[in-house]
Amino acid sequence: MTNPIDLTLQRLADFCREAKEKNSEKRKDLTSLSKAFGPRFAKAWETVKEGRVKKYVFRPSQRTVWIVVGKQREYLILPAASFCSCDDFYFRVMDREVQLCYHLLAQKMAEALKKYDKIEEVDQLYEPLMKEWKNVTH
Repeated sequence: MTNPIDLTLQRLADFCREAKEKNSEKRKDLTSLSKAFGPRFAKAWETVKEGRVKKYVFRPSQRTVWIVVGKQREYLILPAASFCSCDDFYFRVMDREVQLCYHLLAQKMAEALKKYDKIEEVDQLYEPLMKEWKNVTH
């Protein structure tokens, strides 16, 4: 039996692929995804359009870190683990009230659409930046 979350994420991936190929936004798909993810989808879409998704690539190690610039601060995203450092993730995603926070949605859409800022840094900045991004004090 297929997990409903997996089906919704597949719909999101299909939408992103089609939008990238056709460079269009199909109303029906946007409505469907908006229903599936609620207001988080609209916030994620705005985040992508505003260019607030960042992909840091460290050289020469090729380590990659995703960051989404949110309303309060920058949030660390670990796409492979479907993890975000925001409060919504800790309090609602972990409790399974919602499928994803809007930061994770934004990262997934931005990556699929290739609509993110790519920032290259030297490996020596990896630890200091990770320390900053992991700092969860507001």
